[in-house]
Amino acid sequence: MEVVELIPGHLHLLRFPVGQAYVWRDGEDLTLVDAGPPDSGAAIAAVAASLGDIRRIVLTHFHEDHAGGAAQLARLSGAAVLAHRMDAPVVRGELPAPPPVFEDWERPLHAQAVRRLPQGDWSRPTTITELSADEVLDFGGGAHVIHAPGHTHGSVALHLPAHGALFTGDAVAASPLDGKVMPGVFNLDRAQAMASFHRLAELDTDVACFGHGDPVVGRASAAIRRSADTYDAPR
Repeated sequence: MEVVELIPGHLHLLRFPVGQAYVWRDGEDLTLVDAGPPDSGAAIAAVAASLGDIRRIVLTHFHEDHAGGAAQLARLSGAAVLAHRMDAPVVRGELPAPPPVFEDWERPLHAQAVRRLPQGDWSRPTTITELSADEVLDFGGGAHVIHAPGHTHGSVALHLPAHGALFTGDAVAASPLDGKVMPGVFNLDRAQAMASFHRLAELDTDVACFGHGDPVVGRASAAIRRSADTYDAPR
């Protein structure tokens, strides 16, 4: 796991073979945004130990490369796990995960990603605090929960206006080829995903943290808006 400091004293990126998570630090209190793939919890806990105490784990959506490490990490740290009310039953394993509706060009990319993830069943958190749109969480000077459906029905982004930080989950990504900002892939509903992409582009953001691809550090709003301008806005 690669660890990169993005905002000194506040924000670290944790990069896994598939996907990434983020640690937000308020003094000794830590918030995890996503928890990496299955079996990542112990490695995250080891990194976090040098920074503070994990208070909460906020999942942007139910996919295993983001939620797979949550149960182990919660057991090790005692942290609460939070997810949108529409994705929480899938994270808990009460409902099956609906499969993405693939564009043809996405199929080989998805197959490649799946091969890089641990195989088999994964441990799931049984207790989840369910989130709704427009809640404000107590970290980062107030973290606004933005319902950003499309990738999954309960995908969320987190906006920290006091720091100009935005965690997009998989609603927005950066291309592994050229680093350009783009809509996320492997969506359940492309029209909803594009609407969410355009909504996030309207936010005032200096640092944008994606579920996949390098974050944009500095003037992130401009980069996201330039990308949004190349895609049709939802009607």
